[in-house]
Amino acid sequence: MAFPIAARFWRWLAVAGVALAGVLIWKTVSVPAVAVHVVGRGELLETVVASGKVRSPQRVEIGSQIAGKVARIPVAEGATVAAGTVLIALDDAELRAAHAQARAARVQAEAKLAQLAALGLPAAGETLAQAEATYRQATRQLARYRDLAQRGFISPAQLDEVERAHEVAHAQLRAARLQVESNRPQGSEHRLAEAALAQARAAEALAAVRLGYATLRAPVAGTLIARAVEVGDVVQPGKALMVLSPAGPTELVVQIDEKNLGRLALGNPALASADAYPERRFPAQVTYINPAVDPLRGSVEVRLRVLQPPAFLRQDMTVSVDIEAARRRGVLVLPIEAVRDAAGDSPWVLRVEGGHARRVAVRLGARGTDRVEVVAGLADGDRVIAAPAGIEPGSRVRAVAPPPMPR
Repeated sequence: MAFPIAARFWRWLAVAGVALAGVLIWKTVSVPAVAVHVVGRGELLETVVASGKVRSPQRVEIGSQIAGKVARIPVAEGATVAAGTVLIALDDAELRAAHAQARAARVQAEAKLAQLAALGLPAAGETLAQAEATYRQATRQLARYRDLAQRGFISPAQLDEVERAHEVAHAQLRAARLQVESNRPQGSEHRLAEAALAQARAAEALAAVRLGYATLRAPVAGTLIARAVEVGDVVQPGKALMVLSPAGPTELVVQIDEKNLGRLALGNPALASADAYPERRFPAQVTYINPAVDPLRGSVEVRLRVLQPPAFLRQDMTVSVDIEAARRRGVLVLPIEAVRDAAGDSPWVLRVEGGHARRVAVRLGARGTDRVEVVAGLADGDRVIAAPAGIEPGSRVRAVAPPPMPR
């Protein structure tokens, strides 16, 4: 009888073991498995994220100073040009004719001045010498006729005729002297000729300037980023026909929320990417922070210089920028996804303690793009539920292997 009793005992023990294992398995399966993050020390990069545009330091709008018809446009939009390159040529036939006319007037004025020096003064001197001789002869003849009149040899009418001849000779002498004086280098005739020459030269210079207005050149080296004119168009002064982006350092212009102003400083490094090429990031550096705040948007303009701009970067491209505000080493870090109410006044986490989810209040420090510094509330090695959605404080949980901590 002993053998059947032992057999029944072992069968009962086997059934009890199976039942116990089933209970354990049921309990294990019924407890939700949660992924956890292990709190650890590491490096945290605090950044300020913004978006903006690619821009050169300045833009130059090319316009005409005169009205005219466009004859040639020797460059295409997007071309890189050197300083002085012809961008637009207007029809200049009328301006060239006006310049030629002004040049001829200047040559004529120069010839007039040269003529005064070569012929005017010598001719006036000869005329003066002749007038002096005539006056001397008239003076002698007047003296002789007066003597004859006193003796009664000539009539008063004859004396009057000689006196009139003497007055005429005297007047001619005065005129000859004035002519000589006016033809001297400081004389009025010479000054008039010099004034006429100066006026002709000024008119020629003005005509040359206006002729130059017919050719629009690049004031500096750069790239043509816009064009609003075609051959045959009639342009008017003051209208922008082309926009030139000068060659020089490439800048990124972004708007930063004013609440982040205290976290930025000149020289802060940054990583940027164009929205058209989000996977190709390139370095930049903060070079300008506007001292004024835009009252409508509550933002501050910040400029970053790109020392080695990539080839794909274009003017006015939209860019996203992560500006490094602080870099902390050896601090407790946790993925921000594990923190509830992270942006509020009372952030908290669910820490795994003895198979249960416990609510723990935490105090946060610096914030990165995907991680946050834990200043108080957690210790190195604590396990925090990664995605606490659906898990309530006090719930039983089963921790599984944590996902890799982002770097």
